[in-house]
Amino acid sequence: MDITIRHGNASEIDSHLLTVVAFERVNGQPSTSVESAQVNELYDSGEFSGKPDEFSILHRPEGLKAKRLMLAGAGKQPDFTLIRMRNLAGAAVRAAAAKGAADIHFYLPETYSGSEWARAAAEGAVLGSFDPDALKTDPQKNEKRVCNLTVCAASPEGSLEKSVTDGRIVGEAQNFARELVNLPANLLTPLVLAERAEAMAAEVGLECEVLLTGQLTELKMGALLGVAQGSDNPPALIVLTYRPARAIGEDVLALVGKGVTFDTGGISIKPADGMEKMKYDMGGAAAVLGAMRAIAQMKPNVPVTAYIPTVENMLSGRAQRPGDIVTSMCGKTIEVLNTDAEGRLILADALTYAVRKGATHLVDAATLTGAVAIALGHLYYGGFSNNDALCERVLAASRKAGERMWRFPMDADYKDYLKSAFADLPNIGGRWGGSITAAKFLEEFVEGKPWVHLDIAGVAWLDDPKPYLAKGPTGTPVRTFVSLAMDWAPQA
Repeated sequence: MDITIRHGNASEIDSHLLTVVAFERVNGQPSTSVESAQVNELYDSGEFSGKPDEFSILHRPEGLKAKRLMLAGAGKQPDFTLIRMRNLAGAAVRAAAAKGAADIHFYLPETYSGSEWARAAAEGAVLGSFDPDALKTDPQKNEKRVCNLTVCAASPEGSLEKSVTDGRIVGEAQNFARELVNLPANLLTPLVLAERAEAMAAEVGLECEVLLTGQLTELKMGALLGVAQGSDNPPALIVLTYRPARAIGEDVLALVGKGVTFDTGGISIKPADGMEKMKYDMGGAAAVLGAMRAIAQMKPNVPVTAYIPTVENMLSGRAQRPGDIVTSMCGKTIEVLNTDAEGRLILADALTYAVRKGATHLVDAATLTGAVAIALGHLYYGGFSNNDALCERVLAASRKAGERMWRFPMDADYKDYLKSAFADLPNIGGRWGGSITAAKFLEEFVEGKPWVHLDIAGVAWLDDPKPYLAKGPTGTPVRTFVSLAMDWAPQA
C-alpha cells in the first residue's frame, strides 16, 4: 500500500472515497469533521449512529469535492484512544476494499491530528490491508484491495510526514511477520525461513548469519538438535545484527524468537483436530524478524541482535522420545518428559548463545504454552521476568504499542515444580502453573542476565476475524519490540 499525506480541510479534498471519523452524537448533534444535512439525516433516521466499526457511504455528498463520503463509526468521543484509531483505520480500509475502492483518503479529526494519531492511523491502515488469502487463485481477488491511502489533516505542512512514515514501516513489518506465519509448512521449512531472513536483511541493511547443523553440533546445542532430529528438514539458528551509527551506552539488546515451522508434538503427538494451525508455532520468530526489519529502517541508538532457532518437530524413527536426556549448550542436562514441550528446548540453547555472544538484556517471544491462553484468553500475552526494571520497560513498550501484556509471578518457589530424578531439569513441570514453569525453565539458561519472556500463544493467531483484522496471524508483538528498541536509554 502506498501512503501519502494531504493537508487541508475535509471539504477541499477531491477523492473517490473520503473517510471521516464519526462519533456517536453529543447533545443530539453528529460529531464529524464535515457539516452536511445528508449526514444529519443519516443520524436522524437511525441508519448510522457512530458506534464502533459501523460504516455508511454517501454518494456525491453536498458541500464536498469528494465523490463519495464514508462515515467510520468511532464510538463515544471520550473513549477514543490510539488503539481505537489504529483499529478504526484498519476497519475503514477493509470496508473500503469490500466496496471496491482502490484509493481512499482518511481524514484525521482536528482534535486527533497530532503525530501519534497519524502514526496509529497509518499503522492500522496497513494492518487492515493484509491479505490472508495470498495463495488463493481467484482472479477477482486483487480487484478488492486498497492500493493507495492518503492521510489527510488540517495540521501544518510537514508536521506528520515522519509519523506516517514510521506507521507505514511498522505496519509493513508486522504484515511481513503475518505473511511468514501464514505460509504452510510445506512452503516454509526452517531453511526457507532462513532464506527469507537473509533476503530481508539484505533489503534493509542488517547483518545476517545462519548456523547450520554442523555448526550447531560444534556448539553442542543438544537441546535444539534433539528436537530437530525427527525431521528431514534440517534446523538452523538465524542471527541478525543491527549496529547503530552511534550507540549510546554499552547495552546490547537481544530479541529471541521461537521458530518451530511446524509442530506435530513429536512422539507426544497432538490431536488431529486443529493441528493444521501449528504452522503458527514460529510466530515468535516471525515477530522478531518483523521487528528487525522495522528497527533497521527506524535506526534506534541501541545495538539489537536477533536469535531465531528454527526447527520442525516431526515424528520418525529418528525422533526424540519421551524419557530421552539431552545436554544443552550450557551443559545442563534435560529429561524430555514430553516431546510437545519442544519450544523451550530450542530457546534454551538460543538464549545461552545470545548471552555468550554479549547480550546484556534479553527478550524472547514464543507461542509456548496453551496455559497462557487459558489464563488470559486472546487479549493479553503473558510476561515473565527475572528483572523488574527490564520488565517495566517492556510493559511500557507494550502499552505504547497498543499490545497488551500481563505480568505473571516468577517466585523462586516455582522452581520446585521442575524436578527430575535423572537429569538437571525436566522439560515440563506438571499440571499446575504451566506457563510459569515453562518460563522458570527458560530462566535457567539466561545466566542471570536481565530477561523477559513473552508467551504469545493466545494472541499470535486470530480465529474470529475483526472488522480491522483478518483471520489468521496477528504479528504480535512486533510493535512492542520496535517501541522497546526505539525508546531504549541506558540505565544506571
